Amino acid sequence: MLSGAIPWPDDLAERYRREGYWQGQTLAALSREWCARTPARRALVDAETELSYAELDARADRLAGGLLELGLRAPDRVVVQLPNTVDYVVALLALLRIGVIPIFALPGHRRHEIDHFLALADAKAYFVAAGQRFDFVELARDVQTRSQTLEHVVVFGEGDAGPFASAASLIDAQPDEPATRERVLAAAPADPGDVAMLLLSGGTSGLPKLIPRTHDDYAYCVRRTAELCRLTEDDVTLVALPAGHNFPLGHPGFLGALSTGGQVALTADHSAEAVFELVERERVTVTAIVPALAMRWSEAAQGSQRDLSSMRLWQVGGTRLLPAAAREVLGTFPQLTLQQVFGMAEGLVCVTSLDDPEDVVVETQGRPMAAADECRIVDPDGREVPEGSSGELHTRGPYTLRGYFRATEHNANAFTADGFYKTGDVVRRLPSGHLVVEGRVKDMINRGGEKISAEEVENVILSHEAVSAVAVVAMPDPMLAERACAYVVLDEGHAMTLDELIGYMRERGIASFKLPERLEVVDELPLTRVGKIDKARLREDVTRKLAATEAS
Repeated sequence: MLSGAIPWPDDLAERYRREGYWQGQTLAALSREWCARTPARRALVDAETELSYAELDARADRLAGGLLELGLRAPDRVVVQLPNTVDYVVALLALLRIGVIPIFALPGHRRHEIDHFLALADAKAYFVAAGQRFDFVELARDVQTRSQTLEHVVVFGEGDAGPFASAASLIDAQPDEPATRERVLAAAPADPGDVAMLLLSGGTSGLPKLIPRTHDDYAYCVRRTAELCRLTEDDVTLVALPAGHNFPLGHPGFLGALSTGGQVALTADHSAEAVFELVERERVTVTAIVPALAMRWSEAAQGSQRDLSSMRLWQVGGTRLLPAAAREVLGTFPQLTLQQVFGMAEGLVCVTSLDDPEDVVVETQGRPMAAADECRIVDPDGREVPEGSSGELHTRGPYTLRGYFRATEHNANAFTADGFYKTGDVVRRLPSGHLVVEGRVKDMINRGGEKISAEEVENVILSHEAVSAVAVVAMPDPMLAERACAYVVLDEGHAMTLDELIGYMRERGIASFKLPERLEVVDELPLTRVGKIDKARLREDVTRKLAATEAS
């Protein structure tokens, strides 16, 4: 096991192998099987490129060979920050095949977050794309000046790679495919119980934590969710959410689509106009989206002339899809099956079945997908609540982490003594086993599926010389579920506008989706009886102000 990652106890690991959850295959070996099964079939398509399974197999090997020549070896870490293109899938398979561990940065991450990932994981390489609206090549220059470990930047896409290696040059420098394949096979990871990738936590306390996922546990997720979605080689899976998110990555996502011989269509433009054109052209059947997109697409479809009849399944997760919104989606697309998904990159995934009655699909967030998933619903003292009562969800199982990467102090609070992960989600369980998600106990803002740590944003704002105190809270939003509102106390004689605050925060390199969208300048922050900032009162205050504005 990678140093800094925590393995499952031997008795549970043996059980998960015996019961078939872990089947002893690496994702590298599985990817080769998928490509060999139907080599002539089209595997991937984006706005510029399409690849057959045979072409995907060869290109992944050639890139892997180029990365070996750069000096990357297992278990080196690489920060991957690429848009939704064919290159994303090629890069991931190349890394998996040589045991180099990807860290999936999101498109919106900037200097603040990338510095953190590089330092926490001692990453040796950083993958970026040229030719984007934001200059990621310049960002790479910037972060390299501070990193103690970053040796290589690899630039994907058609733009200028600057002083760095281009992915295309690495691929083109491997003309002898049999010899390249032999070298890559020799470097392949051998232990399916070792870490395959590092996913990002929602960042509920400061910057995101890194989540170790093994070949064994993630392969189970890909396999099981593909079964639950009934994926076949006839399906076309649309990846519209950022591909590094756990949801579109492997639940079942593009990995699940490849595992069943289907096709994957990738787009970085999730506007209804762009998506509907792609759905019509490629005959898309399946996609994974967040509630905000489901609502926007449903509304846009009512006036669209595009042929959207090919779509058979929408998986909706990231935040709770409210019953009224679920019914609207089903009314707009009568041929569609809706699947609610409640899960986390840390592990546990709950889904509604494709055979569940409509009221179950509309009203619940599904059941745990593995019989070995263990779930407790507890009160603030850690005692299990009566059946049907609400409480915090604790869980462990064959694909739920046992600890965050290099986070000993945090892990002591995030897990129970017997290894249950404290999710921070407040749920209640119905007699059928379905869960209803009712809220969170963690101080986190869920903006359309993107988790924002209030503490992280507060720390950036508090660094402003005019700010003496700050509290960031969630305010309700009909499309995104929540947006961030900053309550700020300023030093005497100072003033501040929202635009000024955002400008200051942008200069500090924070991701755009974390920026507050409302500013309240106040004389003081309310306190609880024990002297802590009373965020419940602040949430009530901003909710009341929003309601008053709407009423007027």
